[in-house]
Amino acid sequence: MTTATVTSKGQITIPSSVRSDLNIGAGDRVEFIPMAVGKYEMIAITRDVKTLKGMIITDKVLSVEEMNAAILKTASLL
Repeated sequence: MTTATVTSKGQITIPSSVRSDLNIGAGDRVEFIPMAVGKYEMIAITRDVKTLKGMIITDKVLSVEEMNAAILKTASLL
């Protein structure tokens, strides 16, 4: 198991073996996704979007119009 220590500023250094596995380096971004109470998954944002397939599982079906509306709503928040 690979571990890291949190500094007083809330920062950690990602161990080199993890950086290598995620193919991330200085300036790359990572995202923390809540999976359960007290459990997160960290993913490299630099990954190919195809690797995200299957990450979100839902029975909800949206129309193209609903998807476009959601995209516009999110874009207006940026």
